[in-house]
Amino acid sequence: MKIGTAVPLPAYNIDPAFMAKKAEDLGFDSIWYAEHPAVPVHSDSPFPSTGGEIPWTYSHFTDPYIALARASAVTSDIKLGTGITLVPERNPLLLAKEVATLDHYSGGRFLFGIGTGWLREETELMGGDFAHRWTQTREALDVMKKLWEEDEAEHHGKYYKFPPVRSYPKPTQKPYPPILIGGAAKNVLRRVVDHADGWLPNRVTPTVLKDSRKQIDTMAREAGRDPNSITITVYGQEPDPELFKALFEAGADRVVVRPEFVETETEMASQLEKIAQILM
Repeated sequence: MKIGTAVPLPAYNIDPAFMAKKAEDLGFDSIWYAEHPAVPVHSDSPFPSTGGEIPWTYSHFTDPYIALARASAVTSDIKLGTGITLVPERNPLLLAKEVATLDHYSGGRFLFGIGTGWLREETELMGGDFAHRWTQTREALDVMKKLWEEDEAEHHGKYYKFPPVRSYPKPTQKPYPPILIGGAAKNVLRRVVDHADGWLPNRVTPTVLKDSRKQIDTMAREAGRDPNSITITVYGQEPDPELFKALFEAGADRVVVRPEFVETETEMASQLEKIAQILM
């Protein structure tokens, strides 16, 4: 069973090098960092899980790529994932370079978890088109795939336009790191089959997961894809052995546990050890 660990907020409270090395030593499959680059003080966007105000911790993310680069330097096997990268808030030419560089230096360990975001004010202040954020994300994916696969890439689209350019290094994983689309939007499974390598739902139930796995398999076969080439990574779960068992039986390829916030690295090490004893 592939079991990963997410990083609790404030994300900068625990050194990524320490946490990644400890997680790798304990046998965790992967470590995941999320992002919110600049959370507006005043926002009308409801928090997805509660419909209320945005928790204070959501202004306490760290940059996931810098954190994962630090984690990469002290580890050799653990996968390095973003859960998630907010694609409409990043320029794809720069993002393609960051992804390729991290994958290159880590020896091909990066998992490119992506999403379109729910916080309108943040997306817009970062230059994203919130109302059409998936359309923008789809074009950004097209741009990045060109940059990763072609020696000289150019693009002339709605959101991004540039003449032939060269972008190096190329990712170690070919043709590029696995793209995992997060979220539970109405068309997310279709988007996964059409544009990605996996689905990254957050706290999905085994019942919903089982049904979604069947839908993905059906759509993949209809699209001429091998259903086994499309993975499901369930994100942000409590360390409940029975729940993990049910999720794997329902079709999950990986489940990512959500540790609780702690003050010190000693406390985090102890928590990871307990989670490993329970789940692995």
